[in-house]
Parts: sequence; C-alpha cells; structure tokens
Amino acid sequence: MYTRLCTGIARGCLVIGVSGLVLLIVAVLYQVIGRYVFNDTPTWAESGAVLLVLYVTMLGMAVGVRDAGHIGLESFLVLAPDWLRLKMELLIHGLVLVFGIIMSWQCALLAESVMGYKIPTLGLSEAFKYAPPALAGVLVAMFSLEHIFALLRGTEVEPAWH
Repeated sequence: MYTRLCTGIARGCLVIGVSGLVLLIVAVLYQVIGRYVFNDTPTWAESGAVLLVLYVTMLGMAVGVRDAGHIGLESFLVLAPDWLRLKMELLIHGLVLVFGIIMSWQCALLAESVMGYKIPTLGLSEAFKYAPPALAGVLVAMFSLEHIFALLRGTEVEPAWH
C-alpha cells in the first residue's frame, strides 16, 4: 500500500513538473515577446519563471531519488558480496532519508522566517521560494523509506514513469 501511495505521488509530481515546464516556457516566451516586440517587459515573468524552476527542479529531484536516477557509486557495490551490498544500500538510503528530513525541516524554518515578506513583482510571500525544497525533503524521505522497505523485502522499486 505504501508503494502504491509513493507511486501515485511520484506520478503526480511528474505531471506537475511537466506542467511547470510548459508554464515556464510560456512565461519566458511572453517575457521575450514583451521585451523585444512590444518594448514593454512584463515585470512578473522573470521572477515567476525563477519560482517555476524551483518547483520543477525540486519535484524532479524527489522523483529522481525514488526512481534511483540520482548520482550514486553503485559501480563499487557491484563488486561487493551480496551481504555487504545490502548493508551498504540500506546505509545509503538511510543517509538520503536523514538528508531529506533535515532539508525539509530547515527549509520549513526558512520559509516561516520570511513569510511576512513579499516577492515584489509577484505579490506572493517569500515563503513560496522555500516551500519547494521543504516539500521535496519530505518526498525524498518518503521515497528513501520506500527503498529501504523494498530492500528488506528483497524487491525493487519500480520507476514512476513506467
């Protein structure tokens, strides 16, 4: 059941990420057309695009952790005996889980500390800049826990894009 939940969340993140990329392209295109064709640069387009990049990359990073698309030193693990490989993979996913928890906690504190300030061109709270890494930290921890459960069961996590 936990794997189905994580799969649904990861697929939702992929849909949101692709939608964010489309919106990002539209915002940048609107900014370029406004600047060079109409000589009237929209002020919100650049900061909106930066905010979209944060959301897309953070959600993509979390899904990359779940789908094991992140950078790893697995070439050394292939040479290790099975008993050592299992322990090392558990250690790696445990460390990534701890990283996700710390990242989420610290970014949530940062978001709370700047909640009263506004992004001038968007009128949104500055906390919107720190919400994506806080959310991504929770997702990284969840997906790492899913990998740990799968290793203990002797199965593998199937990528969300299948």
